[in-house]
Amino acid sequence: MRLMSAPANMEGSFWMGAKTMKISRGNLLGGIRSKVLDRCRKTFEKDKQGVIILKGGGPFHIYSTDMEGIFRQESYFHYIFGVENEDCYGALDIRDGKTILFMPRLPDSYAVWMGEIKGPDYYRKHYSVDAVFYTDEMSDRLAALNAPQLHLLSGVNSDSGSKTEEAFFDGSEAFKVERAVLFNILADCRATKTEEELEVMQYANDVASAAHVEVMRRCKPGMMEYQLESTFLNFCYAEGGCRHAPYTPICASGPNGAILHYGHAGAPNDRQIGEGDMLLMDMGCEYYAYDSDITCSFPASGRFSADQKHIYEAVLAAHTAVIAGMQPGVSWPDLQLVAERCILLGLKLAGIVDGNVEEMVDQRIGALFMPHGLGHLLGIDTHDVGGYLPGLPPRIDKPGLRSLRTARILEEGMVLTVEPGCYFNPFLLKPALDDPKSARYLVRDRIESLLGFGGVRLEDNVVVTGDGARSMTNVPRQVEDVEAVMAGGPWPPTAKSA
Repeated sequence: MRLMSAPANMEGSFWMGAKTMKISRGNLLGGIRSKVLDRCRKTFEKDKQGVIILKGGGPFHIYSTDMEGIFRQESYFHYIFGVENEDCYGALDIRDGKTILFMPRLPDSYAVWMGEIKGPDYYRKHYSVDAVFYTDEMSDRLAALNAPQLHLLSGVNSDSGSKTEEAFFDGSEAFKVERAVLFNILADCRATKTEEELEVMQYANDVASAAHVEVMRRCKPGMMEYQLESTFLNFCYAEGGCRHAPYTPICASGPNGAILHYGHAGAPNDRQIGEGDMLLMDMGCEYYAYDSDITCSFPASGRFSADQKHIYEAVLAAHTAVIAGMQPGVSWPDLQLVAERCILLGLKLAGIVDGNVEEMVDQRIGALFMPHGLGHLLGIDTHDVGGYLPGLPPRIDKPGLRSLRTARILEEGMVLTVEPGCYFNPFLLKPALDDPKSARYLVRDRIESLLGFGGVRLEDNVVVTGDGARSMTNVPRQVEDVEAVMAGGPWPPTAKSA
């Protein structure tokens, strides 16, 4: 992780302390706004170019109480404005690129309960915008811009099925509004990252990678799963300044590793880790709203058994082959099939499946062991937007492939998770053993002996470059490296220990 000396001037910066990354909001957001403006100017005729209006997030109360959850900014609003305050609006004028932040006019009592009330000039400098006004001035200030229309965000997230909240405000009914185009523009812009965005995501990967290594070193049979979750979260915040976990940590041991989204409220990482367990740790961190999402799998004992090694190396072969195959112009679903071939070949060599690998891929046998998609776009959201948009490849309605969160052709600047996995889930495999169409490929006694195994998943965050791909993640992957780190060895290994 990079170390920064204390800056003399924090205006226009985000920074969490001397060990963390200092971000220039002007540089980060300036590059994003230029990209968005260029796309908008190419999309809208000159006489139709107006002002983009976005609504920021507000506090959310826990059911009927006055207790509030920790605030996280609405993602599209953060993308353009980078504002950490609640209840704001933002305006970006397509014609001249000027930015306006509208903030709530706070009551005097705010200073007693929440701290000093800072004025518009402070926030103008702090957030690197051109002007700041109060939300009760919004209608008049926008009218003075004399824009042909306001562009509002209106669309449906292809992962959640939820609709974005439009930026209505007092007096908005008086303006001509365009709401059909902006969503697709912003979602597609977010699918590829600027160099400044990649730097922030690299930092989030550096922190999370180091935290995963710390978890490996501390893991011992007899611990509770949640102790490893606690180790990870504490490291990310204490060492990296990352307050938010972008998703619920998955700290699965033994059979829990076959549960794809284990760790939820009904199964809160509360199993005691056994001596012979395989562990699956899927955890990430967030810095200035940009996410990392990393999965490591390793034996609780610190040494791989024969079956653990066979299954792990099948997944590792898939992981390595997919990253090697990533470059602009490659189809993401095609890489899912590459992963399936590698895993099925490894399982065949281990005597777990039998038959022609290509035939098994065609018959979707791979989906019995990897029912999820190969990975997803990553950025301000863990499952980042832009996966399925008009004019892009549609979802493929086949087992495993239908779980892909995008079917896009890869482009330079995309960041995707590469997370092949192999799971022995009784709810999938028991019916498959009784179905003649699939049973002929499955070695019954081997699979039945592994139904309590759980699973293996290996997940890196990978950026597509001009001629290939680069992993942003730095954790032990080879069997010997995992065992060495769990035995107390350094990571990355020194020349003497390598």
